[in-house]
Amino acid sequence: QVRLVESGGGLVQPGGSLRLSCTASRSIFSINAMGWYRQAPGKERDLVARITGSGSTNYADSVNGRFTISRDNAKNTVYLQMNSLKPEDTAIYYCYADTNTRDWGQGTQVTVSS
Repeated sequence: QVRLVESGGGLVQPGGSLRLSCTASRSIFSINAMGWYRQAPGKERDLVARITGSGSTNYADSVNGRFTISRDNAKNTVYLQMNSLKPEDTAIYYCYADTNTRDWGQGTQVTVSS
């Protein structure tokens, strides 16, 4: 298992950018898949982006071309760069890691509003 701490959320205007960080309590070198989900009020938690140990990435159709996921094994951190943000991107964003279980962070709020 691993403990995950997200940061970088906040309030941003439509068209703006944010970078979320997810820092793990131990080395992520051996963790294959990590990524981000989000959950808007009254909706299910949906996958946003995923990255494997080899660097392969997957994105939800709704964020493809606007969001970029990356990982820095030396810093035990996964990032989510979010550009061209829209009001519909407003949600709590959760980081996850697939170890012997699926471990989750506590979430960070992203609000896109003018």
